[in-house]
Amino acid sequence: MFQGTGSDVGKSVLVAGLCRAFSNRGLRVRPFKPQNMSNNAAVTADGGEIGRAQATQALAARVAPEVDMNPVLLKPQGDRTSQLVVHGRVRGVLQAANWRRGREGLMPEVLASFSRSMAQADVVVVEGAGSAAEVNLRAGDIANMGFARAAGVPVVLVGDIDRGGVIASLSGTRVVLDPADAALVAGFLVNKFRGDPALFADGLTAIASHTGWRSFGVVPWLAEAARLPSEDAVVLQKAGPRGSGGRIVVACPVTRHIANFDDLDPWRLEPEVELVMVPPGTPIPAEAALVVLPGSKATIADLRFVREQGWDIDLAAHRRRGGAILGLCGGYQMLGRAVADPQGIEGTAETVAGLGLLDVETVLGGTKALVQVAGQARGAPFQGYEMHMGLTTGPDAVRPVARYDDGRVDGATSEDGLVAGSYVHGLFGLAAQRRAWLDVAGDGPDHAASVDAALDAIAARLEAHLDIDALLTLSRRADDHRGE
Repeated sequence: MFQGTGSDVGKSVLVAGLCRAFSNRGLRVRPFKPQNMSNNAAVTADGGEIGRAQATQALAARVAPEVDMNPVLLKPQGDRTSQLVVHGRVRGVLQAANWRRGREGLMPEVLASFSRSMAQADVVVVEGAGSAAEVNLRAGDIANMGFARAAGVPVVLVGDIDRGGVIASLSGTRVVLDPADAALVAGFLVNKFRGDPALFADGLTAIASHTGWRSFGVVPWLAEAARLPSEDAVVLQKAGPRGSGGRIVVACPVTRHIANFDDLDPWRLEPEVELVMVPPGTPIPAEAALVVLPGSKATIADLRFVREQGWDIDLAAHRRRGGAILGLCGGYQMLGRAVADPQGIEGTAETVAGLGLLDVETVLGGTKALVQVAGQARGAPFQGYEMHMGLTTGPDAVRPVARYDDGRVDGATSEDGLVAGSYVHGLFGLAAQRRAWLDVAGDGPDHAASVDAALDAIAARLEAHLDIDALLTLSRRADDHRGE
């Protein structure tokens, strides 16, 4: 199990890289994350949902994503509330205080998923969440040391040298851990090193001296990680408003509750395209050829946020100039004439006016759609998934965006063809589909192929810089211990 000294230390990428490295050695591999918190999710073949990172890790392991890989998923939909997803299905909405009291009851379900994963694999690579040093959250923990102790899983602690203070963060974690938890830690590794890792030899010695733990290696900065789907919206907060400097601009406003923003990642593969993630307080670029209104975990709240930022005015002006607009999932709902929430799913039961750019209306409610889909859109193939609650109907729906292979249709298009909305996530994954939306020169790669190549490159670098043999030996010892 790989735990971190903090959030965003690179655990997800390391687990993905190790899944590919172990798979390359001919092993049957499964990723596992007991508890995740993210609004970027993926849909499994049986209609469940798991964290996006676990879907990428499954790709790395060369297996299909399964709900057991991420048995507990929290999807924030407000500052203090989250949707609870257990074994791929929505189980309710939790307040922050309720979560801390109720998570202990989820441990048996987490361990059951872990046991099923173990039965299908030679090695299971487990990812922790946040920081192992958050001892104030230790009681009832199912994400880090609580799970490791219950499952008898050895832990490797990951420190991030790029943010500074890695010697103190690793050594300090050893100080605050409960002795029984600290006994599970088999060693550490240092991640995101820029330069020659050999220059940190004295640092490794210092950490080992303070902690009594062995080093499994120093991982260099992995530029290839930028090609993997992002799970945490923190990457959007760090990013600047401008993209790669390409000629054709695709713009996406970053709303407060943005979800599944990895839908935009495939555009980064097009050399002629500049993807601009527009931060709050910044107007949508007037030169944009396509504006994508992204998915949202709280459609009505983000619809208000769009108006607060003045983006509704920017979108109307963009259409008057003949620019194209596409809404995905929650963004599709916002583009209509109204969004109704009669059951108060997102908070207060209410109906609010939409942006009025599509002649459709949405009623939130009903059974959550969770299904993988494929078909044709704009004359080109696509593969993706639906993940939404609500029904969208109206005159513009007679001009659907997509036709599925099973004959069903999805989405709506305005009479002038400039505004469209779709419930398909992952729509832009295939190069032919991107070129159907913009006349981009050249034949860019499919997104899945780019991610797969990045995973191979990351695995090769981990093989070169980590003691992979020792990690596998550690795994075998853990398995032997569980069998006693």
